[in-house]
Amino acid sequence: MGYVGRIICISNQKGGVGKTTTAINLAASLASAERRTLLVDMDPQGNAGSGLGLKRDALQGTIYEALLNGRPMKELLHPTELRYLQVVPATPDLTGAEVELVSQERREFRLRDALRPLAREYDYILIDCPPSLGLLTLNSLVAADSVLIPLQCEYYALEGLSQLTHTVDLVRQGLNPELKMEGILLTMFDGRANIANQVVDEVRGYFKEQVFGVVVPRNVRLAECPSFGKPIILYDIKSKGCESYLALGREIMNREGRKPPARRVA
Repeated sequence: MGYVGRIICISNQKGGVGKTTTAINLAASLASAERRTLLVDMDPQGNAGSGLGLKRDALQGTIYEALLNGRPMKELLHPTELRYLQVVPATPDLTGAEVELVSQERREFRLRDALRPLAREYDYILIDCPPSLGLLTLNSLVAADSVLIPLQCEYYALEGLSQLTHTVDLVRQGLNPELKMEGILLTMFDGRANIANQVVDEVRGYFKEQVFGVVVPRNVRLAECPSFGKPIILYDIKSKGCESYLALGREIMNREGRKPPARRVA
């Protein structure tokens, strides 16, 4: 018997909520704590790879090849500036995968099957989902142990959240009964705006312990670092944005004491 790392899917079908920012910077925070971390980009925009410094014309393989061609995931790993962080990138080619997967056998399980051989290699595997609830997101939810939902502190923040939680419930009922809620992460918080404080109170009041203690603020340095191909920890470690994602990483790692950090597999 052996242990396998936790797989966390980062999902919200609403765009512009800080999903990829969270995927990149949470992965970097975990890696900075010397947790072996893999970030899998399931978003055809491919921003998770470019945000970690990967050049699209120099990629040696993408997640598309694992999903559609059965190429081993181990051949698609790309290093980053952080010793403990690797990434499997995506390109716009992945857009066609939604249609191509329809005719594939075990179409909902392609990502889970591809990740299985890497299960013992990492402490954490993070999956950055596209802003939709199609087959790519479904594959991510089926492969994951838990789902983390970034939620913007704005008026329309709760729109679509019920649709996502309903999808998670459906996945639990049929395809992945073990899927848990990792938590809701409040992002893009501006304490000067009354509506932002109202959203925080409303979300905490309704979802209670499911909401992370850390709230990610609106932060110029967080917005800048993707254009330099660096996570915030390598761009401006003293910024409020960096402090927030380091705190999120600690919050997730601290849970290892309350529940098993990994699943046992034969």
